[in-house]
Amino acid sequence: MAQNDRNLQIVGLAKKAGLLAIGSEAVEIAARKGQTKLIISADDASERAYRNARINADTCGAICMVVPYTKFELGSITGRGSPSTAAFLDTGLAVTFIKGLAEAGHELSGKVWKFLEQSAQAREPREQRDQPGKRR
Repeated sequence: MAQNDRNLQIVGLAKKAGLLAIGSEAVEIAARKGQTKLIISADDASERAYRNARINADTCGAICMVVPYTKFELGSITGRGSPSTAAFLDTGLAVTFIKGLAEAGHELSGKVWKFLEQSAQAREPREQRDQPGKRR
């Protein structure tokens, strides 16, 4: 199975779990509530749609990136027409999606790498972060 198919399956999994906001309106609502972790914009989305996605990401401190998928591909995996944007509401799924893009050779910005580092640190058990040495 191709890596792109796995990445699209992650999008589908997030949708089934209720952890994906699909479409500009849903993404904006989730951003206002501070729920978004990663906003993705289709490769063929309009400049206006991408600008709105960036504004929504800035609203809640999320990451916004263009992905190598068309609106049709995102629509076929989510079952919703041809959305230009979608947002992951779960950090774990967002990290898995980003890592899949990196493995497939997609170029990632410094802001995305910083997000990956921060999420890895957050996943460490508190005892390991606070105190060096053995856990008891």
